[in-house]
Amino acid sequence: MKPLPFNQNLLFPAEELLSDRFNRYDLLFSTLNASNLESAKSMGRNPFPRSSILKALVYKNIRSIYTLSDLTRELFEHPTIALKCGFNPFKPSPSVERFSSFLKDTPNDCLQLIRTDLVNQLIRLGEISGRYLSTDSCPLKASVKENNLKTTVKERFLKDKVPLGDPQCRLGIIVIFPTPSQKKIEYFWGYRNHVVIDTLTELPIAEVTKPANVHDSNLFVPQLKYVKENFNLSIEAVIGDSAFDSASIIEFIVKEFKAKPIIAKNPRGGQNTKKLSSTGTPICIAGFEMLSRGIFKDKKQNRVRHKFVCPIRGSKKFAKKVPICPWWHPKFLAGSGCMTYLRVDVNESIRQSINYGSEEFKKIYNLRTGSERVFSRLLSICMQYSTVKGLNSTANICTIAHITVLAVALAAVKAGQRDKIRFIKTLIPNL
Repeated sequence: MKPLPFNQNLLFPAEELLSDRFNRYDLLFSTLNASNLESAKSMGRNPFPRSSILKALVYKNIRSIYTLSDLTRELFEHPTIALKCGFNPFKPSPSVERFSSFLKDTPNDCLQLIRTDLVNQLIRLGEISGRYLSTDSCPLKASVKENNLKTTVKERFLKDKVPLGDPQCRLGIIVIFPTPSQKKIEYFWGYRNHVVIDTLTELPIAEVTKPANVHDSNLFVPQLKYVKENFNLSIEAVIGDSAFDSASIIEFIVKEFKAKPIIAKNPRGGQNTKKLSSTGTPICIAGFEMLSRGIFKDKKQNRVRHKFVCPIRGSKKFAKKVPICPWWHPKFLAGSGCMTYLRVDVNESIRQSINYGSEEFKKIYNLRTGSERVFSRLLSICMQYSTVKGLNSTANICTIAHITVLAVALAAVKAGQRDKIRFIKTLIPNL
């Protein structure tokens, strides 16, 4: 039998019947202290409340709305959510240009204050302990034709030829493994989002976006200084991959944080294998103490180094006793002899004291996999595939993604559902 046609008119709009679903956003939006955004007004037409625009962008992330055009359409078709964001449902919603202007013109520091406040609230509630911190970065491809391999571009990945579509982006690399034994490097134009993560809760506590050519190690110390200055954490260990295997970074972790440096060994780091005499002088492969040639400042790498040379080539007196290198080293045969350098602005013995093979080191280092899951959640809310251009706009997109993740976690804690602090998309329906 065919079903009867549904001809009865609804007494109330269907959206009003589902208003309870939208009411759940009140708790989420109440976690955002966005009062500082109103002081960043610009000249021109009467603006929409900037805090409302931020709430709409947070809603865009949770709903995985890809473009700003789709967000504008969503607010137009659902006046209730527009009202929850703080817009007047009887007036037109913000246009795409309004959202684009917000992302382009709002100083990133204003959004960082909101993100920092969310982290501090989670710390006060005992959710984030900061016992183990991990750091990593995520590539963000710019919306330029050079990244589209289907287009024909001359000198596509020439680093000196910056794309006209986004002059602020820079050339970076992505390391992929097509097979477990095969390593492949891919180039891209864009940016990188550098993050410090609380590994136990898998929540980000610090982030910054820079052009793709800025190396992770250059931001490691500034980010940890930011964590120390803004958050009251008892840090036991800092975890990082081999990109952070630097004597200065390890010394900073030990001396400034009194924490354990759980940094993977970089196989290219040769200083760990240098043999030193009782006086701290390097010993060459033939077993001779090398000769000092003074201390100098390496301006290119911003390091202070102590230079040592082959004793046979550097001392006529020694050459009379041993005229030829016992190992017939190629550098000796070339005429200059061996040379090596020791850094004197850091304590190399700290790195040499790390027990890389211990069970404790391996157990703590395994927590670094939480970084991959954090980025997976951030990318699920369209952080990586941004439709905006420019460093500030991209940085704001990333910061709002972090604000979304932290706001969801804080809302879950306040709702008494601590087990759902990472349910970015499903928390609101389950409240």
